[in-house]
Amino acid sequence: MEPGKLLIFSAPSGSGKSTIVNYLLQHPELNLTFSISATSRAPRGTEQNGVEYFLLTPEEFRERIANDEFIEYEEVYKDRYYGTLKSQVERQLEAGQNVVFDVDVKGGINIKKYYGERARSFFIQAPSIEELRRRLEKRGTDAPEVIEERLAKASYELTFAPQFDVIIVNDELERAEAETLQCVTEFLNH
Repeated sequence: MEPGKLLIFSAPSGSGKSTIVNYLLQHPELNLTFSISATSRAPRGTEQNGVEYFLLTPEEFRERIANDEFIEYEEVYKDRYYGTLKSQVERQLEAGQNVVFDVDVKGGINIKKYYGERARSFFIQAPSIEELRRRLEKRGTDAPEVIEERLAKASYELTFAPQFDVIIVNDELERAEAETLQCVTEFLNH
């Protein structure tokens, strides 16, 4: 069996990345599966270890960092870690699955560096910061100061876009989905 490939998706908040990734997952012929991240946060709701996340204590997480077991990781808050375990990704690739990563910009760049030609990295962006603001306000889930923080972060994240293999401008969702599907299909078939 041929080993799988890796698809990396990063984007500023509100760009439509999750919508596009979920669209791709509805295409069984692509044989996509999510990368299962590790985290040191407590499980939420019905989350089970090894299904949505690998649940580790902060001590276990630090031990694995020391053993160089992560492709990328981040300490989001004190003792709250998220990361991608090399062993898990290798297991999924060896099973012939194409592994999808939905990660922040720096994580995306690190995974691409680690896997090189076996990975294709996608940066999804809104047509403008103004449009991003409109989407975040329309969502109605964030306070105005949170929206400002997200927009400032988005401006910073946009500076990393050139380090990605493919930039998809999500100005019109159906077109962006079709363009992403075409790029993914070409990459997986060659």
